[in-house]
Amino acid sequence: MQRNLLRSWVKPLLFALCLLPFAWLLYGAIANTLGANPAEALLRSTGSWTLRFLCIVLAVTPLRQSLKLPVLARFRRMLGLYVFFYACLHLLCYAWFDMGLDWSDIVADIPKRPFILVGFTSWLLLTLLAATSPKFALKTLGGKRWQWLHRTIYLIAPLVLLHFFWMRAGKNNFADVAVYATILGFLLLYRVFKAIKK
Repeated sequence: MQRNLLRSWVKPLLFALCLLPFAWLLYGAIANTLGANPAEALLRSTGSWTLRFLCIVLAVTPLRQSLKLPVLARFRRMLGLYVFFYACLHLLCYAWFDMGLDWSDIVADIPKRPFILVGFTSWLLLTLLAATSPKFALKTLGGKRWQWLHRTIYLIAPLVLLHFFWMRAGKNNFADVAVYATILGFLLLYRVFKAIKK
């Protein structure tokens, strides 16, 4: 398993697989197969995929440790950048479909609505992590400072979940929220227990 995951084709394959949701949404938008309200479908889908990729990123360390596959760490940066990619698509859908790309209205809207403010704060933090993901940023910041900065992912996760909760509260639909809350709760508690054990 370890040897197979080190093969040169694995990363490009993973890259392509991570692009499939975007390709499906793009096709749906072009072919008009996203339902009666394509704008809402795109907004909700890009948000859901951001949350899914966040869960995947946070699952890398538990899987790496429990399965004794240190090679999984080589995929974490790419997966983290996909969280940012889908978060950017989600923000673009909001700015375009909800606000008509009127930047003055967008700036005024962000502090006005708590769920927008929480979502935008999460995006800003993800932008910081994405900007410092290259290897030269690690060398520039130093290992410890870089590590502390990237631990803000543990703050981003509950903020994204809170944004998702408030989004679903409007339609009184909390089934998906409970599923993601359980997954993220387990992934974060795993780290807490590991830290206590050390």
